[in-house]
Amino acid sequence: MAIQWFPGHMHLTRKAIAERVKEIDVVIEMLDARLPGSSANPLLAELTAGRPTLKILSKQDLADPARTEDWLAHYSARPGTRAIALEAGAATPVKALIAACKALAPGRGGLAKPMRVLICGIPNVGKSTLINALVGRKVAKTGDEAGITKMEQRLTLADDFYLYDTPGMLWPRITVPQSGFRLAASGAIGRNAYDDDLVALELLDYLRQHYPAGLQARFKLPLTPEAIAALKDDALLEAIGQRRGALLGKGRVNLQKAAEIVMTDYRAGEIGRITLETPEEFAAWTEAGQRADAERAAKKEARARRGKPAGKGPVADGEPVE
Repeated sequence: MAIQWFPGHMHLTRKAIAERVKEIDVVIEMLDARLPGSSANPLLAELTAGRPTLKILSKQDLADPARTEDWLAHYSARPGTRAIALEAGAATPVKALIAACKALAPGRGGLAKPMRVLICGIPNVGKSTLINALVGRKVAKTGDEAGITKMEQRLTLADDFYLYDTPGMLWPRITVPQSGFRLAASGAIGRNAYDDDLVALELLDYLRQHYPAGLQARFKLPLTPEAIAALKDDALLEAIGQRRGALLGKGRVNLQKAAEIVMTDYRAGEIGRITLETPEEFAAWTEAGQRADAERAAKKEARARRGKPAGKGPVADGEPVE
């Protein structure tokens, strides 16, 4: 199952970013520290190509610390890029953010040449929470729901530092299937675009392999971590449903309810500090996704040459999916 979500207001955001970036000195992209590769927007990279970039790994208090360090090193090794990690509710992030931006654009600053910074990210990545912390008051709506911010706004962090906030934006086609599932599990995708049980099964398949002790502790499973790692994801979801009382008649498990429990606990950090990908894993998934996408394009072109209609896949929020 391919997960896609690109509602109408994201088209407007794309146009606004393309226009605004012409006068921007530094681009801040907020990433979810639990999925730093999957939450990096390739469309944003295209729109802001050539601009100095600060990658902020948000929600790092929910992420695996060792893997966060790996991702910070991965992004900081790129030319014109710095990476820092922040907790979702960090009290004093202004100094770190301003210092990082000035390091990326040392020629900007002062009233004659104020720093102009664009902050972007996927939906529900914690951008509004950070902005409220930056200005010291609530100027942006927050919530555990994708797509709350709908309009651009300009904020003044210092006399010579302007921050342009944009709504959360995904990209029209997610070609890496693993990224689609991880974005859904994190809450970055609207609920109408995926099935809870399928996303929960994909999430559990990764957790049982990499974080079985967290699953054992949170759901009080009467199994060793090794036994949990050996379970199939559907059997694991059944076991969690049994332990948490997500039952239908005659002892049958309510898989929908069990899936909601798993994702709610994951998002709240109740299963532990978890990162759902390493730089190496994400690179391999991306390569496979690009290869599969190229094969689909080749088949489509071959059908067109034979005079047969290429056909369309399912439609998600008005966007055709090949």
